[in-house]
This record gives sequence, C-alpha cells and structure tokens, in this order.
Amino acid sequence: MPSVAPKASIAGLVAGKPALAGAPTGARIVRLHLNEGALGPSPRAIAAMREMVGRIDRYPGIDASGLVVALGQKHGIDPARIVLGCGSDELIQFLCLAYVEPGEEVIHTQYGFVQFPIATRIAGGIPVSAPDDGFTASVDAILERVTARTKLVFLANPNNPTGTALPAEEVRRLRERLPDRVLLVVDAAYAEYVQRPDYTAGIELVEATDNTVMLRTFSKAFGMAGLRLGWAYCPQPVADVLYSVRPPYGVNSPSLAAAVAAVEDQAFQDATVAHNARWMPWLQERFRELGLEPMPTAANFMMVRFPAEPGRNAEAVRPFLAGRGILVREMAGYGAPAYIRLSVGTEDENRLLVDAVRDFLNGANS
Repeated sequence: MPSVAPKASIAGLVAGKPALAGAPTGARIVRLHLNEGALGPSPRAIAAMREMVGRIDRYPGIDASGLVVALGQKHGIDPARIVLGCGSDELIQFLCLAYVEPGEEVIHTQYGFVQFPIATRIAGGIPVSAPDDGFTASVDAILERVTARTKLVFLANPNNPTGTALPAEEVRRLRERLPDRVLLVVDAAYAEYVQRPDYTAGIELVEATDNTVMLRTFSKAFGMAGLRLGWAYCPQPVADVLYSVRPPYGVNSPSLAAAVAAVEDQAFQDATVAHNARWMPWLQERFRELGLEPMPTAANFMMVRFPAEPGRNAEAVRPFLAGRGILVREMAGYGAPAYIRLSVGTEDENRLLVDAVRDFLNGANS
C-alpha cells in the first residue's frame, strides 16, 4: 500500500497508458484507433503555428481573444461565452469539478464517451449509466434515471464509440424534460462530419436556456489532436464559473495561432468533410462484401461486427491488424466484444485496411 492514498472516489480507475498493441517496431503505423482527422491539419494552421514559435517566450492572452472571436464569427455566437481548454476532455473535467458536489450524480449513456464517468469520479460524484436503445442514446432511459441528486447529464452527439446521433427534436425533448437544476452538456466533438438535416450541435439550446453547454474540439475534423484544444459554448454564468476554475494560461500560443488559421480555412474544412463522405460508404460497402456488419454512423468512425467463431472474431482481428501496423480500437471494454471501432483514414490507409481484413478472414497467418 502507498504511504499516501488517493481519494476514495477514484479507487479502481485504470491508468491510461496507450500502447501500440503489438505493432512491429519500425514498421509503418496506420492509426485508425483514435478517430483522428484523416487529412491532418490545414496547411495554413501549420504555417501559423510555425510563425508563432519565435514568440513562445510570451504568455498567451488569458481570454485567447483571437480564437474566441474567430469562433464567434464562424458560428454566429457570443465570443464572451466561449471557454477554451486543452481538448474537450479538460473541459469535461472542469465542468465536473465546478458543478458536482461529492455524492451528487452524473448521468451518462451506456456506450457514451469513457471520460464522462471518469471525470465524475475524479470530482467525487457518482456516475449513473443510462441504457442505450441498441447502440443509440435513449432520452427516456436518461430521464428515468434522474433523481434529486442528479446534477449533470452528459450526451455525446454523435456518440463515441458508436457513431450514432440523436435528432435535434430528441435533444430538445431531453432538455425540456430535465429539471432546470440539471446541467445538460452536449459533446458535439464530431459535429463537422454530420450530414443529417435533423441534427443539431446544440448552439440553439445554449442560446435558449441557462443550463445547457455545448462542447467542440479541434482534435477531429480539424486534424489538430496533438495540439490539445477544445472549446465550450455556455450560458454566461457557466462561462464565468469555468473561467474561475481553469488555469489562466491553459491553452498554448502555437495552438491558438493554428486554430485561428484553421477556423478561417473553410476550403480545407470542406475537403475534410468531403473525404469522409466519400470513404466512409466505401469502407462500409467493402466490409459488407466480406460478410461483416458495419454500423451506421454520423461521424468519421464506425463500429464493425465480426463473426463469433474463434480465430475470426473481433478479439483475433486486432492483433492480426497490429502485426501489419494497423491499429483499431477494441470494444470489449464498452461491453461490445463482438465489435472493433475504426476511423476513416487516407485512401491508401483505407485500402490497406480492407486488404488486411480480407486476408484475416481468408485465414492468412500474418
């Protein structure tokens, strides 16, 4: 036992120590396990970051005004109500630390983003899982689990890892039926990829209520996961609270410069979305041809069901693909062991993936 024990609420949390899962040393690594942007960052973002490198002796502005103004102009929202963080993960943790008292409950969905219950426990709260309807969040199941101790509800939309999304009317129904004292946090990390006309990222709910927050990120469609930058759009009182608990210089200057350039590069954003819209259906069709079951998705990743038989199942395909330098995500930890999750890569990566899966199903040794 250690001399100093951590607080009881985080007992049992597993340290996140990513590994390459058996990928050969020195081999090309195809990263399809973290939902990163297939095309990488905008060239304009890279140039802006390089220009900023010579000025990293200066602290960034506390309000990061250049980026929040750019985001405000792009989305037609109030920059004063935007709060930045080192990825939306950090903002999730700030929300729990700021609003969840020890013993209060936070509802998340059955197959929701794993950081929701982790952040809840770090804050001393009690995570409550609401069963999904299949692999889609159920508004009714969430509402059934609201108690007098419920303080916050997390809804990832589109959801990670399932790729499913609730229509706007269901998200509105959730907000309308939740007690006013419950903060609803809509995590729209993959909103840029959604092609459905009935979808909302949540901006209008933030505008219409004083108890809804929308989260967004630069890690996915903007291809800037390594810079760790996310943002929240909040009612003004919530923004003020988050500013009071976040570090004053939490987001670094190169990230801010790159993000402003990325927001202003609409042509690159359009190319990223178009790439996903082309290759996601292609991958799904190739998997169906191989007898697999790809799930419908609104994002840049999907879950794929493999046969149950040993040697051809999801458990076996991961090390096989890793042996070829292709990394995909296991779903057993989410309670879906028959599936893997993978994201859309470049054209070359997508073709390599399909060829490797075909070889696996045909019984190749490596």
